[in-house]
Amino acid sequence: MERMGIAVRASIGLLLMVWLGGCSKSSSGATPDAESAAGTKIKLVLNWVPEPEFGGFYAARDGGAYRRQGFDVEVIGGGAGVPVVQMVATGRAHFGTIGADELLVARAHGADVVAVFATFQTSPQGIMVHASRKLTSLAEVFRSGTVAVEPGMAYAAYLKQKFSWEGVQVVPYDGGVARFLTDPDFAQQCYVTSEPIAAKKQGGDPQVFLIADAGYNPYTTVVVTRRDLVQQKPEMVGAFVAATAEAGFAVGHAAAQMGWRGLLSRPTWRILLYSAENPPTRRGLVLVDGVDGSVIDRIVEDNPEDWSELLHEPVRPG
Repeated sequence: MERMGIAVRASIGLLLMVWLGGCSKSSSGATPDAESAAGTKIKLVLNWVPEPEFGGFYAARDGGAYRRQGFDVEVIGGGAGVPVVQMVATGRAHFGTIGADELLVARAHGADVVAVFATFQTSPQGIMVHASRKLTSLAEVFRSGTVAVEPGMAYAAYLKQKFSWEGVQVVPYDGGVARFLTDPDFAQQCYVTSEPIAAKKQGGDPQVFLIADAGYNPYTTVVVTRRDLVQQKPEMVGAFVAATAEAGFAVGHAAAQMGWRGLLSRPTWRILLYSAENPPTRRGLVLVDGVDGSVIDRIVEDNPEDWSELLHEPVRPG
């Protein structure tokens, strides 16, 4: 998987400390000292295989943020069909990552899990098509060809309700880009930080339509845990959240997307940043040169996003 180089990471790190650092405040409240949680083993299960969107968790583990809180964290990679909610709800894992929409559906089914941290404020979930098809909207995507999506996902139910699927063949998503590279009429679900980059590296012509632009924009890579764990060990949960935020999620780890600019197709990282309040009050977009790591441009604005609209979306447990 494509990763940001050392120069790019250094530029982003310096930018975050200087630019967003001034408006960032601790969102965790009081946390225990290392001795009070010393040696505590924590299991964090991911809802997909290790990819860039989970980089902050690995950075917190390998960079010592979790260790400084007294935690020995095991990050468990996931994949299609991994029962994250069940693992957390039954205590097989302390924490897990899911989408905010999945959390609402899980709670509707009786799972007593709660969100304690949200990584992506704007969902990076999209539908990847071939640029050669010259499509201009998601509505056009669902008029012809084949679309691969993971069965049972709430966003798929939303898209099916919003757009007619009568003219398209829908098949299960297999987790790769092999079929996309060989079938010019094939489209598939994707994360902007993952499949489009893989397809581009292998000679494909990916174009992405964000599902958020169609009106469905839940928080993504949400850290959840059991309600009783929050009630019984609030200091431990708070310390885990604080360590995760220390790795930089709340000030910009979300939504790093590799794109291209200029006549020479110079690679450029587009990085969506958030200040560290809970919820964040500021957000920004930074363009970073993918070769030398220099900051090309940046935009800052007040953050208008919250969970309220998601609660009114027509997503029901299936």
